[in-house]
Amino acid sequence: MHGVDRDLVEGQGVAADIKERYAQLVDRVRVARQSYYVKDAPTISDAEYDSLYRELEKLEAQHPELVANDSPTQEVGGEASAAFAPVTHLARMYSLEDVFSLDELSAWLDRAEKNTEEMTGAKPTWLTELKIDGLAINLLYQNGKLVRAATRGDGTTGEDVTHNVLTIASIPTRLAGEQHPAEIEIRGEVFISSADFKALNEQMVAAGKAPFANPRNAAAGSLRQKDAALTAQRPLSMFVHGIGSRTGLDLTTQYETYDQLASWGLPVSPYSRLLTTREQILEFIATYGEKRHSLVHEIDGIVIKVNDFSTQERLGYTSRVPRWAVAYKYPPEEVNTRLLDIRVNVGRTGRVTPYGVMEPVKVAGSTVEMATLHNQDVVRAKGVLIGDTVVLRKAGDVIPEIVGPVVALRDGTEREFVMPTTCPSCGEPLSPAKDGDVDIRCLNARSCPAQLTERVNHLAGRGAFDIEALGYEAAKALTQPAAPETPPLVSEAFLFDLTPEDLAEVRIEREKKVRGELTGHMELVPYFYTRGTKAKPSAPTRNTEKLFEQLQKAKSQPLWRVLVALSIRHVGPTAARALATEFGSMDAIRSASEERLAGVDGVGAIIARSLVEWFAEDWHREIIERWADAGVRMEDERDASIERTLEGLTIVVTGTLENFTRDSAKEAIIVRGGKASGSVSKKTSYLVAGVSAGSKLEKAEQLGVPVLDEEGFEALLSGTLNSSD
Repeated sequence: MHGVDRDLVEGQGVAADIKERYAQLVDRVRVARQSYYVKDAPTISDAEYDSLYRELEKLEAQHPELVANDSPTQEVGGEASAAFAPVTHLARMYSLEDVFSLDELSAWLDRAEKNTEEMTGAKPTWLTELKIDGLAINLLYQNGKLVRAATRGDGTTGEDVTHNVLTIASIPTRLAGEQHPAEIEIRGEVFISSADFKALNEQMVAAGKAPFANPRNAAAGSLRQKDAALTAQRPLSMFVHGIGSRTGLDLTTQYETYDQLASWGLPVSPYSRLLTTREQILEFIATYGEKRHSLVHEIDGIVIKVNDFSTQERLGYTSRVPRWAVAYKYPPEEVNTRLLDIRVNVGRTGRVTPYGVMEPVKVAGSTVEMATLHNQDVVRAKGVLIGDTVVLRKAGDVIPEIVGPVVALRDGTEREFVMPTTCPSCGEPLSPAKDGDVDIRCLNARSCPAQLTERVNHLAGRGAFDIEALGYEAAKALTQPAAPETPPLVSEAFLFDLTPEDLAEVRIEREKKVRGELTGHMELVPYFYTRGTKAKPSAPTRNTEKLFEQLQKAKSQPLWRVLVALSIRHVGPTAARALATEFGSMDAIRSASEERLAGVDGVGAIIARSLVEWFAEDWHREIIERWADAGVRMEDERDASIERTLEGLTIVVTGTLENFTRDSAKEAIIVRGGKASGSVSKKTSYLVAGVSAGSKLEKAEQLGVPVLDEEGFEALLSGTLNSSD
């Protein structure tokens, strides 16, 4: 790519540092566009590109004398590659104006509505659709026959990729039906679905090839293969998103055009909607913001268009974008950062999990330094090397995920990750995967400090004993103090034997970041005494007493929570509730046969086998016995007056209830013999809908599942619900 002409930025009265920054921005944006559009190998994230581009726009707005005709802000993003024959589009293909906040969108809608009303005397209707993360394509049909396919290029001239497009099954070479226009350009987006992208990258790595960084580049790289036979091997799809030049097609709106295109056999997105109000647009944005990673394909925003063709024509275009369409971009969830190392973590069941340690980077509103890599097969499938620049994704509150490497930035210093053969916590040999299990495990469950830490952290969780003062750092301090000290806990069996004096002695060693480097630093556990105090306390503090008080309170938790706290493999809250309801006591569960356990609704053979194997271990039984001796509740008190009136019924509770917590509502269902489920299906007997019921209510209504409000739920529990209610 050519650099910026310095003579073009010597505007009068502009400071030298501003001119220099402008020149840098122009060069960086051009290089990024070349990597993204032409080489299909981006070297910076979309978020970083957007930031650079917006800074460039801001500088040009402040200093219009700097703007050159070949500024990236005056061009459609891309150009035709010399590897393919050039094609001139019959009608120009434009980019879209991007907005990055709801305030910016509101301002754009204000302008579009005002201009439309001045021209037509009426408010516009809006066609809203998903902004697919793919490659724009232009299909030319003559009398129903596909005669040419081209990429967008610079908007005027694209690349002839006809032979490759003919291999895409979803694009018809002849249109269905009759009375086709003499000539029409169909615009769409070529993409690879999320599921196909995952499988494709696994195939690439297995073949010893570098994986793609994201689905968009996989689609673009596949479509630009010189050998169409290679393109045919790639899982490419397309959705139509508009039309260009046409002769012999008399339609007035884009939405009805989509219906016509679908009748001809062209693939039209199922996600498009015709809306009339701003509130509906905002709801559409919010809905697909939540669903964006569960759709057929990846998206990075929502496109809003004026639906009427005549209004589109009257609103017109700038040099780069139409004035009748805009793209709202969701807050960035993908960024680039450097993978400094791959380490492993040992979980509470002994599973050894690799995780990436990265240069800290802000994504989706929080700073991320670590991301799980699940297992050694995932590391291999993603094709990441230690030292790579990687694409990192974090969708809202979801755990950060390393998507893949930016291969174009490798310099040869990167190295492969090698899974350890011994446990990094206790030094025992790791058990290789077997019987189809891809996980490697440390089998030293009893004595491995890392596993004990994770189990103590788990038993304090909200789904178990719910001990708020016992977080992960406190669990680590209790089980893994610096050698040669003996930890206060060598087994969770002794948790309820701890005294305030025991807890007051606990210290923690945590990694602190000092001038960008990880450094070991001794600090007192904040749960137990004042943060930052270096001296050992002479007596228990209020925080120490708080933890002790919560430990005593935890002893009275119901049986199902005790079962969850034991870290029995596969036994979560649902199975634990079912077991507690069926047997009523820990002794009854321990003495039950595998067949009897498996017969409990919600348990089954796998969980039953896991229970029998767990109780067969001496040290497991010691945990139960010591907890029982310390006063932990091992049997539920059953109210004989409560009739099992809900047997055979499956009930889902969603939303907020005034007189019930989520747990107390489930408890009320279970003690009456009902099944408390978390998802709605055709087998659901009732949905109890509180405030903000959300998608479960929608699904229940679609399936015809009876819906109860809180009053109806109370009537159901009391046995006074009329079947006609």
